[in-house]
Amino acid sequence: MGTVLITDDCAPLLWEGLARLGYACDYLPEITYDQTRERIGGYEGLIVNSKIRVDADFLALAPRLRFVGRLGSGMEIIDREACALRSVAVFSSPEGNRNAVAEQAMGMLLMLLNNLRHADAEVRNRIWRREANRGVEMGGKTVGIIGFGHTGAQLAGKLQGWGVRVLAHDKYLPSGYAAAFPWVEEVSLPALQAAADIISLHLPLREDTLFYVDAGFIQSCRPGFILVNTARGSCVHSSALLDALECGTVGGACLDVFENEKPGTWTAAESALYQRLYALPNTVLSPHIAGWTKESKRLLAAVLLERIVNWKTTFLINGE
Repeated sequence: MGTVLITDDCAPLLWEGLARLGYACDYLPEITYDQTRERIGGYEGLIVNSKIRVDADFLALAPRLRFVGRLGSGMEIIDREACALRSVAVFSSPEGNRNAVAEQAMGMLLMLLNNLRHADAEVRNRIWRREANRGVEMGGKTVGIIGFGHTGAQLAGKLQGWGVRVLAHDKYLPSGYAAAFPWVEEVSLPALQAAADIISLHLPLREDTLFYVDAGFIQSCRPGFILVNTARGSCVHSSALLDALECGTVGGACLDVFENEKPGTWTAAESALYQRLYALPNTVLSPHIAGWTKESKRLLAAVLLERIVNWKTTFLINGE
């Protein structure tokens, strides 16, 4: 019987399904990266979320490893080339939380446009300011989606019927990627930047997307545009965004992800930067919870289990 190490919280259906496949599962959601390295040598399977980086050095400690499953979509934590060299199968489950991410992007945007963050706080303090909290409607705006994979396409689907113009740009996909969405226009990045009132990022974190939104990117955009980032924090250069928010070049930001999401590790400079960001009234912030719903927790596990079952079944059919 092979063993699988599950290093993060997930729905029970995942380890129950793996048990039916004949695996013994060690469910250790509180395990640290260093602890994982110490004990990975005996495992055939590994389930990770975001805290475990599976690179060549890690794989050298795992001679029995046959597969790695990623709960979610961010594959920057797994060196797929190194896995391929060791015949380690890699699975992810981006379908599992794409709806949750798209819903949060919409929710954060509506909260910002309608001043709900401030209005809620004021009402709770018996402050009744209607005119000061007059909102702005999405209808008639142009929304640009950068990255038209699972979450970007899901957001585009939700925008149908909102009376907005939807533009999409994806440098990784061949022309025609938005054919199933007749209300979406495929455009170049400069065209999107020039027209979009709202830009929503749905990019993976790679070498070519690190600080994708920097001072130059911002200067090429429509003045006063709103940025939504539910992708990866390091796709946005924080200090460049902060400067642009403070001077009005960027009209507002909805941020679920940040360059450094561990406040206990902040340098003095990072602490000062985030304090400036937190003080801004034209922001809506959340702690990397887009995609973090009760429904997505189950679906992430279900999608990942299905992929592992299919892989295992193929091996059994081939007699391996």
